[in-house]
Amino acid sequence: MAADRILIVDDEEAIREIVASMLTMAGYRCQQASSGVEALAILQSGEEFELMLSDLMMAELDGIGLLERTKEKYPDMPVVMVTAVHDISVALAALRNGAYDYLLKPFEREQLLATVRRAMENRRLKLENRAYQVNLETLVAARTEQLRQAMSDLERSYDITLEALGDALDLKDAETEGHSKRVTAFTIAIARAMGLSSERIRIIARGAFLHDIGKMAIPDAILRKPGALTPEEIGIMKEHCWHGYQILRKIPFLTEAAEIVYAHQEKWDGSGYPRQLKGDEIPLGSRIFSLADTMDAIMSDRPYRAAQPFSAARDEIVRWSGRQFDPNIVKTFVEMPESIWHDLRKEINSQIYRFTPQPTTGRFVSA
Repeated sequence: MAADRILIVDDEEAIREIVASMLTMAGYRCQQASSGVEALAILQSGEEFELMLSDLMMAELDGIGLLERTKEKYPDMPVVMVTAVHDISVALAALRNGAYDYLLKPFEREQLLATVRRAMENRRLKLENRAYQVNLETLVAARTEQLRQAMSDLERSYDITLEALGDALDLKDAETEGHSKRVTAFTIAIARAMGLSSERIRIIARGAFLHDIGKMAIPDAILRKPGALTPEEIGIMKEHCWHGYQILRKIPFLTEAAEIVYAHQEKWDGSGYPRQLKGDEIPLGSRIFSLADTMDAIMSDRPYRAAQPFSAARDEIVRWSGRQFDPNIVKTFVEMPESIWHDLRKEINSQIYRFTPQPTTGRFVSA
């Protein structure tokens, strides 16, 4: 290992030689500078030193001036000031300006070597600490990336779970697929217009997408019945909210979405089902979904009537504001451009989408 290099700066040649001799005999490599200006030139030439010993009182550029010029550019090089002025205030000024320590002339060889060893050890510890911090930051960055990748994989597994649940429902009710995706897209668009966070929108979107999952528990004879349902059958059909809640609440990442599913048939005035919740008692996601669901129902073909235009859906929603729908959500809805709904319907009907909403558009990610 190469010996540590020390730059000795003093305008008295005899003192430089004595100090250099002491340090050389102790195993250090020394270079001398007769002034602060010369020392600055040596440093600026690119030569590197582990320590600088500088006299405090020198012509042209004194020790304090040299210290100020070097401490920012060479922060890893400790500086020990050497002075014959027996004034502690001068030494303290040097320390305040960034010097590691000071020596008062005349000093003994052991004083010099002890001070140099402490300065070198301090430098070594600082460099080791910095290397540790760099390594730690690199490790944290790597672990963060691993966590991000794990979360991304987990999010993909969520999507697969949702798609599997949706596929299972499609086997029971062939009309569900397009409807679920459209109302999810509509719900996301409204939630974004309301300024909700991305995380909250994801939860609401999951609830919207799976709102009819409870129909899996409804007997096929009722679910697929072509004619009108009897009052008893209607009662059984209404149980799909409860069944959907029971299915989803046991899945950790769908716990909040389950509450939206449970309340998706509630109405603002308390006339909905299954719990007759009223106003803000209804989860926000359910209130947004209710509006999106009505819009899609009116704008879609039904066995008993053809699809109606957006204007009919808008007028119906406005008419029922404050009764079926949250008036604040209706206000947001009517302020949104009509083109949004046509674009979303066209996009969903023409392509197959994965569930995850994009943070920029609020739409599905194309498969």
